[in-house]
Amino acid sequence: MAAERTWLAWWRAALVAMVGALGVGRLAPELLDVAPWPYVVLGAGYAGIAVGLLVVGARRQAELQRAVDGGFQVPLSFGVVAAFTLAGVALAVLRVVLVIAQT
Repeated sequence: MAAERTWLAWWRAALVAMVGALGVGRLAPELLDVAPWPYVVLGAGYAGIAVGLLVVGARRQAELQRAVDGGFQVPLSFGVVAAFTLAGVALAVLRVVLVIAQT
């Protein structure tokens, strides 16, 4: 069940990113009464992360299932961790820029 739990965790993270994409890209400009395009770009970034999480999560589930069946371990590559970390940092910096620009 470890592979399935891992897959579901990737899905949960992707769902949160999808909600973030909707909230930032669609709802925030209306609630804040600001120009929508920066928020749409930020929302698209969250949507991109959601897609990445779903794709990587599916691949990871298959890798883990093979590892469980074969009795070996498959660590998550640093490249995947670095890519999601850098994407998250980029989105956080863009959020900070948008907050500062609104003041």
